[in-house]
Amino acid sequence: MNNQRIRLWDLPTRLFHWLLVLAVLAAVVSGQLGGSLIDLHGKIGLAIVGLIAFRLVWGFAGSTYSRFAQFFPTPAKIRVYLKGEWRGLGHNPLGGLSVFSLIFLLTVQVTSGLFSNDDIAFVGPLFDLIDKSLSDRLSGIHHLVSNVLIALVVLHVIAVAFHGHFKKDNLVKPMLTGWKEGVSGEPASGGGIIALVVALVIAGLAVYGASGAWLPEPPPAAVETPSW
Repeated sequence: MNNQRIRLWDLPTRLFHWLLVLAVLAAVVSGQLGGSLIDLHGKIGLAIVGLIAFRLVWGFAGSTYSRFAQFFPTPAKIRVYLKGEWRGLGHNPLGGLSVFSLIFLLTVQVTSGLFSNDDIAFVGPLFDLIDKSLSDRLSGIHHLVSNVLIALVVLHVIAVAFHGHFKKDNLVKPMLTGWKEGVSGEPASGGGIIALVVALVIAGLAVYGASGAWLPEPPPAAVETPSW
């Protein structure tokens, strides 16, 4: 038995992963149920904005296997993987494709949600920046992308289960512990405290911008006074 192991996933990457899992599940449930949960749905969307902003920064400033350049899925890498010749660490090329697809779709989803409306009582925090017709179109995109996201998440779960059962490659455990067992290679490095602080600050600014808290207060509604 190969008892070697390396440090694969840093703590910020692991926290991002599991917080995003919880946030997406909560967003799907609250969005499907609607009603009194729609305000919670909006708050979860802001949390996802922060998480995505953090991951975009961490994809350049994080540790080795968290960086986008490490697992960017080029056609050549995908061909090598499909031939069974890929021997890398971290996200394999198809896994990398899944990560980039999820980040892209989530970005479209939360961006459209910021400007959306439900024609009843809910409007996104940035609704006032655009006209109603554009908001309606973005609301349609928001609903459409949610279905695509659910399908992609299901495929992601199936792929993880396939690797664990058929390839005997447990992808979940390293994302929990940070360690990859039975392999050799360079342990993850980089992604220090300065990079973490910068990523957190940018994530906080993204949430603030998306929340619309910086928008001027709407003028008070005019009150008609009786003529008598």
